[in-house]
Order: sequence, then C-alpha cells, then structure tokens
Amino acid sequence: MLVYELYTFNKEKGYELIGVLPERRKNPTRITKESVIRWGRMLAGDDVDSKDIFFNPVAIENPADGILWGDLSNRSSSIMS
Repeated sequence: MLVYELYTFNKEKGYELIGVLPERRKNPTRITKESVIRWGRMLAGDDVDSKDIFFNPVAIENPADGILWGDLSNRSSSIMS
C-alpha cells in the first residue's frame, strides 16, 4: 500500500506533519506531484501555501486490517518535494 506523508514548512516550527493519505487511484498516470500537492492543499485548507507543502511517499506492507496507525513525527528527515 502506498501512502503519502504530507508536511508543511513553518518558519518558526520547522516541518509539521499535516496528514497521511493513502493512494487509492487505480490509474498510475493520474498520480503526479501536482495531484498529491493539490490533495494536501485540500486537507490543510487555505492557511497553507502550496509551495510550503511537501510529501514523502511510503510503501507499507501488510497494513493491519487496512488501518494505518503510527507515530510519524520522527520521519521528517526523509521529506521529499
């Protein structure tokens, strides 16, 4: 299962996790950097500039019963834009 860890950058606080979104699209040609950022902007609302949103794609094997739990706060070192 592919998920995206979405972060925003705050000049005072640094990187902040805003959410983890599972990829559910069947057509891989629809998956673009812009589409993931747009999805993050919808999650974060108008308070976040899309230039300040970053994501990290993460492949998860065998999520327990389809539920994703975990503390991702220490993962900011692997942020991709």
